[in-house]
Amino acid sequence: MEINELTAAEEQVWRAFPLGESVDFRTAEDEDVADGRDWGPERTVRAEVLRALLLNGPQEAGEIASLSLAGARITGMLDLQYATIDHPVRLRYCHFDEAPRCYAARLRELNLGDSVLPGLTAHAMRVDGVLRLTRARFHGLVRLAGAKIAGSLYLEGAEITAPDADQPVLQLNQAAVGDDLRATGLRTRGQIRLSGASVAGSVNLNDAHLSNPGDSAIDAEVLVVEGNIVFREARVEGWIGLRGARISGRLDLSYTTLSNPGGPALLASSTTMGELWLRESPPVEGGVVLRNAQIDVLLLDPKVLGDQVFLTSLAYTTLIPHEPAERRLTMLERDGDGYVPHAYEELAAAYRRVGDDNAARFVQLAKQRRLRRTLPWYGRIWGYVQDATVGYGFRPLRACAWLLSLLAIGSVAYGLHHPHPLKASEAPHFNPVFYTLDLLLPVISFGQEDAFAPAGWYQYLGYGLIITGWILATTVVTGVTRTVSRQ
Repeated sequence: MEINELTAAEEQVWRAFPLGESVDFRTAEDEDVADGRDWGPERTVRAEVLRALLLNGPQEAGEIASLSLAGARITGMLDLQYATIDHPVRLRYCHFDEAPRCYAARLRELNLGDSVLPGLTAHAMRVDGVLRLTRARFHGLVRLAGAKIAGSLYLEGAEITAPDADQPVLQLNQAAVGDDLRATGLRTRGQIRLSGASVAGSVNLNDAHLSNPGDSAIDAEVLVVEGNIVFREARVEGWIGLRGARISGRLDLSYTTLSNPGGPALLASSTTMGELWLRESPPVEGGVVLRNAQIDVLLLDPKVLGDQVFLTSLAYTTLIPHEPAERRLTMLERDGDGYVPHAYEELAAAYRRVGDDNAARFVQLAKQRRLRRTLPWYGRIWGYVQDATVGYGFRPLRACAWLLSLLAIGSVAYGLHHPHPLKASEAPHFNPVFYTLDLLLPVISFGQEDAFAPAGWYQYLGYGLIITGWILATTVVTGVTRTVSRQ
């Protein structure tokens, strides 16, 4: 393209390029870029001119050429597919009539911040520096699948909408970001796809509003994040999908509203993460799925969880904050998978690791009571007996109380009606208390049981005391042994 074919605005951009100077056509800093379609020729630049500059633009000895343009209306398609651009590209506060095409292009740096665009096609693009889309407004799809960004990806305050689109509005699947993905205040209507992506730094989605009701707001299967995913004070309408993801740091959902009524709001099955924070938030509207997840630190406020959770094979090392077992058990009662023994064992183990043995025993008792509901009627009857008498072995003091009660009954009964001595000349002096103890305690002998023989219903009372004594004494010994072994 010859320079004499350029308009005045284009010539200004052409002459600034080899010197690395900026051209700013804005008339006011607060002007609305959405009105750019009405901007006149004095601030209109053809996309083909920008393409010619980037591919074969003039050079100035001793200067670093760059395209730095603000406040311009860019007409036509900026087509850079397969191109290698050795100059920084900064097109800020610009209004694009057509979506730029950067498929498989390689650029030093790309900055489209504060611009308005119909979309962006940049599959498999490589950026040696950073990609800035800060506060950009897209009215179509942003395709960055397979992109390789050596630095950070900036999406702070960006807005992406694509009416009637049947594809994800932001496509970052299989993309690789060499530093942080910063998207505070991001607004999207439609799905964000991050499946198979990797981020060497952290992902920041604080104050974001992601809306795709009834479907996935974020689909991030097997996402790999070496840092944290911070998602505070955000709102998500739809579900967050993190199946198989690996997060080395923490997934922080504090103060965030998750809403997907009738379905999962957080789908994090088979994930591996350092920490998961769910606290100080409104109750989740929808399910929380943590099947087969492995979490080092689980910071979970029980009142944040919604009506249904799925905890099959969830493994965690530390559970904070320290809450009474009664509050933690409510989430196990809401498990959509029904009775999950492993969930009770994990909770009991977490209490034991912090030395709260009473809470651990309470969880184990709750586990037996939950199991009882799954048994046939005859199994439930025996369960009620075990619960009432010895608390399934986790209430050994209750067994002691029963033993003392039976001791009192036997002592009174045999004190009022002495059993007959087997050998009157050799029998010791009868003592109703020690005779009852001989019947109740299976190991200790005071010589009373072998010397006297009750008759009638007193004999059947003796049989009952022997049977219940064996059961209750064994329970007491088991409880003491369990306590000593933990010591």
